[in-house]
Amino acid sequence: MNLKLRFALLFTSFVAVILFIACIAIYILVYKVREDDYYKRVSKEGIEVYNIFTDIRKEDRQVSYRLIKEIHDNALLYEKVFILDSTGKLIFRFPDTISIPLFHGSLSRLRSEKEIRSIDANNYQQVAMYLPETSSYVFVSGYDRHGFVRLGLIRLILFVVFLGSLVLAVLISFLFVREAVKPLKDLGAQMKKTTVQNLTERVPETTAKDEINDIARNFNTMLERLSKSFEFQKNFVYHASHELRTPLAIMLSQTESALNKTLSPSEYKTTLLSLKEEQRELIELTNSLLLISQFEQLEFMQDWPRLRIDELIYETVSACKKMFPNLVIDIVFAHVPDDDDDFVIRGNESLLKSAFTNLIKNAYTYSVDQKVHITIDAAGESISIHLDNTGTQLPADEKESIMIPFFRGGNALTTKGYGLGLSIVYRFIAIHKGTVSYAPIASDMNRFTVTLNKASTQNRA
Repeated sequence: MNLKLRFALLFTSFVAVILFIACIAIYILVYKVREDDYYKRVSKEGIEVYNIFTDIRKEDRQVSYRLIKEIHDNALLYEKVFILDSTGKLIFRFPDTISIPLFHGSLSRLRSEKEIRSIDANNYQQVAMYLPETSSYVFVSGYDRHGFVRLGLIRLILFVVFLGSLVLAVLISFLFVREAVKPLKDLGAQMKKTTVQNLTERVPETTAKDEINDIARNFNTMLERLSKSFEFQKNFVYHASHELRTPLAIMLSQTESALNKTLSPSEYKTTLLSLKEEQRELIELTNSLLLISQFEQLEFMQDWPRLRIDELIYETVSACKKMFPNLVIDIVFAHVPDDDDDFVIRGNESLLKSAFTNLIKNAYTYSVDQKVHITIDAAGESISIHLDNTGTQLPADEKESIMIPFFRGGNALTTKGYGLGLSIVYRFIAIHKGTVSYAPIASDMNRFTVTLNKASTQNRA
């Protein structure tokens, strides 16, 4: 069952239920009104017959069924009237051929309630009345044939209205649903045209603030992200292939040169050391590429362990000093909070160490004095770590591109590298819902700032 038919049936079902409830309610209300009106008519009839009966008795005339019938010609259909005196003795009946009263309740109850209404299995409506002025009892019953005929007519009218409205609802629902799902069909047709080779196609958007336009806008945004992702992968594969080819070509050239010549042991050693250096660079490049490729499979997790950022930075600095013996690092705290939990974050220790290692290595490599200054600021809802070094500042047009894989700024052209370090930093910090940014500060001073949320802030989120 397609969506259009399902919506049409659902809409029709709702309308049918509403119509059915409305028709039943109308019929019940009309039935109650008819019943109340006829009870009032029966009561009035009983009072009129009783008044005629008492008037004739006052004139000392013989009360008979024929006499009352001559005087009172507006009787009910199948009318039956009984009049009892204060002792409960039957003193009059109309017509005179009936002998058993229809009322079976107690006279004491009738004296208490003054009037009792009832209806039997044949739809005869009965009213029993107690008249305190004369202490008499009047029992009246009748059959509302005209009322029931009208009820039958109303039932027929309601049935016809129900069926007609239902048919109309079916037609309207199909027309309505067809117009409602038309934008979805257009959206689906546009989606069929979208392929990897055709990511520039976009779904038409309107200024309307509705769900369909939101879907179109979100779909276009998704296409934009996919387009950028495919473009990134395309460029990434191209640059990765190029960067891998360069050290491999150098190694092959050195190997062929060594094989074609007869070298002394010292020359062989020099060649092997050069090959070792190229292999080390190749391994570093491969590891960087693997780290970046794993980024797509990682995401922030609420159940990551709690880490003290100051301890993590101290451990990272200690490891970096072993790699770079000439490295000079000083660490200061901009603010010393009262609560030690202000230094606690949630994260992956190895990823964060890798990110800070790359930042320290980058600051060391491009500094003029091999010094790195780290400032930890735990004020506010987040923790900021500033890494400063003295060196050539990046121009404004390169600041937005330094996080792109294989991009190298103008200050790095004379330094060996692949342009992957900052890209790894950006991705690993983004996994932790943090940010990393670059800004030139004082003269010849560069600053990279990493901002991470505190564990207490993440718990509230």
